[in-house]
Amino acid sequence: MKLDILAIAAHPDDVELCCAGTLAKLARSGKKTGVLDLTRGEMGTRGTPELRLEEAQHAAGILGLAIRENAGLPDCGLENTPPHREAIIRHVRHFRPDICLINAKEDRHPDHRNAARLTLDALFYAGLQKLETRDESGSVQKPWRPRHILHFMQHWPFNPTFVFDITESIDIKEEAIRAFASQFDAEGRDDEPQTYVSSKRFFEAIRGRAREYGLLIGTDFGEPFLYYGGPVPLADFDLFFSTKPVR
Repeated sequence: MKLDILAIAAHPDDVELCCAGTLAKLARSGKKTGVLDLTRGEMGTRGTPELRLEEAQHAAGILGLAIRENAGLPDCGLENTPPHREAIIRHVRHFRPDICLINAKEDRHPDHRNAARLTLDALFYAGLQKLETRDESGSVQKPWRPRHILHFMQHWPFNPTFVFDITESIDIKEEAIRAFASQFDAEGRDDEPQTYVSSKRFFEAIRGRAREYGLLIGTDFGEPFLYYGGPVPLADFDLFFSTKPVR
C-alpha cells in the first residue's frame, strides 16, 4: 500500500499529542495516512508495552489510519546507527510516502530529538540506489525518498513554518489521545504512579496549545509544523486562495 502521509515517531502517543488533528483531517479528505512508531514505549512509568500497542491500534482506528506499525526499536535507546536506520528505511521503501511528519529537532525528551536525527538520516539514505534493503519476502526494495518532511511540535515550542487548521478534527484528536488511557487524563483513576503527562492539567494544555496556534492563523484550532530542507516550494498560489483567515 502506498501512503500519502507517514508520521514517524519515537513513542506510541507522540503522534496523537502532536499531529493527530492533521492526520485525522487528511484521512477524512481521502488521503492515505499511516504511523510508524519506533518503540513500544516500554520505559514509560505507567502501563505496559503490550497495553501501549493495544492503545495505539485503538487510536489508529479513531484517526482513520490506513496502517500503523511498530519498528520495535528500544525505548530510551534510539541511536543513529545502521541497524536503527535500516528499520526505518524498510518501512519507508515499503509504504513510499510523499510526506513524512517526524519528531521535533529539539525537545525535553532525549528520545524525541534522537528520533528526529535518526529519521532524517534514514529518509535520506532511503533514496540511495546502492543502499540495499529487503522486504519480508526477501525481495530487494526500490529506493524511495519523500517529497517533503515536516517536524511536528512537542513539549518545547518553536517558530513554525506553518500551522494547519484542525478546527474540524480537534475532537477526534482528543478522542485519540484518550485512547491511551494508561497515559493521559488519568488523575485519580487508578493506583499507578501519577506522572507529568497523566495529569488533567497536561491534557487541558493540549487543547490550549491548539487554541493558541489556531488563533495565530485566524481559526479555532491549529497544529504547528516546521518545514525541513529550506524554503517551502510553491508552484502556484492556490494555497493562498483556499484560505481566508479571520484575524
